[in-house]
Formats: sequence, structure tokens, C-alpha cells
Amino acid sequence: MTVTELKNRILAQLTPAVGASEATAMMREMLWRLKRYTPTDTVVYGDRTVLDESVKLADGWTARVVAGEPLQYVLGYAHFMGMELTVTPAVLIPRPETAQLVDMITDTYGSRQNLSVKDIGTGSGCIAIALARALTYADVTATDISDAALDVARDNAKTLRAQVTFRHEDALHPADNEHYDVIVSNPPYIALSEKKDMDARVYAHEPASALFVPDADPLEFYRAIGAWALTHLNPGGALFFEINPLFVNELKQMLTTQGWRHVDIVRDYKGNYRFAVCRP
Repeated sequence: MTVTELKNRILAQLTPAVGASEATAMMREMLWRLKRYTPTDTVVYGDRTVLDESVKLADGWTARVVAGEPLQYVLGYAHFMGMELTVTPAVLIPRPETAQLVDMITDTYGSRQNLSVKDIGTGSGCIAIALARALTYADVTATDISDAALDVARDNAKTLRAQVTFRHEDALHPADNEHYDVIVSNPPYIALSEKKDMDARVYAHEPASALFVPDADPLEFYRAIGAWALTHLNPGGALFFEINPLFVNELKQMLTTQGWRHVDIVRDYKGNYRFAVCRP
């Protein structure tokens, strides 16, 4: 089988399940994983023969995606801000919106050195590792309640040679008494009632504990982290959140009531209210 034939085979299997655009993106990712071929390479080398073992591997990947499994878990990695991160079902797949959160922090503090940073609910470690690589001599600490997630994050930091201290901690009960220049969190924020409108590929495979919060208290993580961070920021520091646009008004009111004097709500690249930047 040639590269072109394999490409068409993957597209024919994936398109009915995920649509033409997504199928094309997935096909390209599979060929990159198999042969390190870019989209241009798949055209230039389209008549090259693909080993039977590679065809079998691609068929297995395709079948798993058609069955509903996210491609990132199938391949075992995800792209984030120029990095290739290992991902397993123990961690969320990093999203482009979260990259914008990292950019907001580096835009604000990129000229500073020796910043102390805490990432609460680190998951794959994507935020903490990106900040450790982007900020000069930053002291980055990342926490999570899941030991399985921390194992993934540590492996990612080691692979990417990022200096991050990882620690087991419950985001609802932050334990340390350190002070930080930057505190950042992308906590669980999807209300359970929203699940019915979500893609099954997300809720059936990604860790529910990192996604969902009770309908009765969708701000529980923001309340706990906000209260703790208010007394654990250094002068000139800030708290950065990724947020649920559905609860933006309630969130801002709650944070203001806690004592945050400046709460700025920022839109993401899609125009949705997605981030909160808080200063005491």
C-alpha cells in the first residue's frame, strides 16, 4: 500500500464518524506519528510503500477513533504550545483556550525574573511546564489531587526538561503557606447539567473529576482557590483562572465579595468569556 492509498483509507473510515475536516486533521496526525510526514511530505512521497505493520497500526488507531476514543489518547500524546505532551485518560487533553491563559501570564510577567508560580490542578502539567519554559528562572510548583495525573505531569516535565516541583494537594483545601507572584488554575467548571450537550468523546473518556462540578455549587473550586490565593500572593501578584462563561457574573460577584478589588474578565479567541484575572 502506498502513502496516498493509506491516506485515502484513513479518510474513508474516519469521515463518516467525525466529518471531513476533523478526519483530515486526524489523518495528518496519524501519518506524522507513523512516518513523521508533514502534509507536504504525504504529497511528495505519496507513491512510497507503507509497511504492512504500519497499515495495521493505522487501522487499529482508526477503529478506536470511530468507536469514540479521542485521538490524543489513542496516540498517547497531544500538542500544546509547540510541545508534545504525553496524555492518558488520567488527564484532560490540553485545549487551545488554555494556551491563551499561558500567553496572558507570559505577556504580563515575561519581563520578570525569578517569579514564583503555582499551578493548581495541573493535570498533564501543560500550564506549569509551558510557564517554566517561557519564564526566566521561574520557580514553578504544580499540584493535583490525582497521583496518576502527577505521574503523567512529572514524565512530561522530565521529557521536556522543565524545572517544576509537583505535589499532591486537594484544590479545595490548599495546604501550603508559601507566597507566590502568580497563582493559576484551570479547575473543574462544567456543571453536570451541561453533560447532555457535550461531545461523548469528552465525557466518556476524559476524567470526570477534572471536568464536572455539582449543579448546586458550580463555583466550589473558584471559591476555595480564591479565598486561599487572596492571602498567598506577593505584592504585585495576580490570580489567573480559566472559567465557565455560563457563570461569569456569579463568579465575578463571588470573587469581589471575597475581597478581590480588581477582577477582569477576558474573552477567548472565540469571543467567549473564558478567563478571570484577579488582583487584591
